[in-house]
Amino acid sequence: MADPQLLSNVRALVGRQYGRVYAWDEVNAPMIRQWCETMGVDNPMYIDPAFAQATRHEGLIAPPAMLQVWTMEGLHANNYPPGSTDENPYEVLKEMEAYGYASTVAVNSELSFTRPLRLGEKLYYTTRLDSVGEEKTTALGTGFFVTLVMSHFVEQASGDEPVGELLFRVFKFRPANAQPQPEAPAPVESATAGPKRALPGISDDTRFFWEGCDKGQLLIQRCCACQTLRHPPAPVCIECHSFDWDTVQASGRARLYSFVVMHYPEVPPFDYPNPIGLVELQEGVRMIAGLAGVEREQLQIGQPLQVEFQTFDERLTLPLFRPVEA
Repeated sequence: MADPQLLSNVRALVGRQYGRVYAWDEVNAPMIRQWCETMGVDNPMYIDPAFAQATRHEGLIAPPAMLQVWTMEGLHANNYPPGSTDENPYEVLKEMEAYGYASTVAVNSELSFTRPLRLGEKLYYTTRLDSVGEEKTTALGTGFFVTLVMSHFVEQASGDEPVGELLFRVFKFRPANAQPQPEAPAPVESATAGPKRALPGISDDTRFFWEGCDKGQLLIQRCCACQTLRHPPAPVCIECHSFDWDTVQASGRARLYSFVVMHYPEVPPFDYPNPIGLVELQEGVRMIAGLAGVEREQLQIGQPLQVEFQTFDERLTLPLFRPVEA
């Protein structure tokens, strides 16, 4: 049973509206083009001015899935434009942490759109703590579903116009294998075992990859019919649609195609800031993996990398990539 004081504190925050967070830049064609290139999107509505001009939009529009991109902070934590609020919309999560609900897992994120964004428009969003569910026990542990809604607007002289919403729901919980916590807030004892990394879901299509990692081998799926390499693994070839496949061991040499640095929410047991790379293997396929032995300031697009395998919690071996000399 949750502490009554925690429930009172949390319920008092539900419905709270947090101030504006502004976009650094107007909606612009270069960012749209780069996003489409990275995501593999080739819709001419987004990247071909002549084609877009002949449509009912009479010009380029931004992909709807970019809604959140325009108001992101950038590479440095909390680096928002002047005028943005300094309120912390995640204060409810901090409140729960003080009562022992220290773990977080993303449950779902939903985007909804009112209309497309056009070049030259400037956005901001506000955040509302929409709800905190009743205490719930799951396989992960006992905790609360917390739902935040980020409402996005376009600034206009005639009145700001709502253009979309981002619903973000997380499960803030006390791990099932954690030691019981006192009802009142108290520091977690150092002897308490920390949460372990979640194990991947393994199917007949992906088992070869994880077994290879256990042996220190980076295995890539290959179509037997046309020799196309593919990752992530899939049951059918994306080129010729053959169901026959084998594997090839990658050299482990790669380059950094893109990256993000995770700052918040801090999800145990990861260390933060947490650099995650989109890595392009020498063989041509790309994969997402952790980056080892490097600080944010040292990361450069295109820098050479080498795979290394690390075992976590004595049960999970993952391929990480470390920068090397060219």
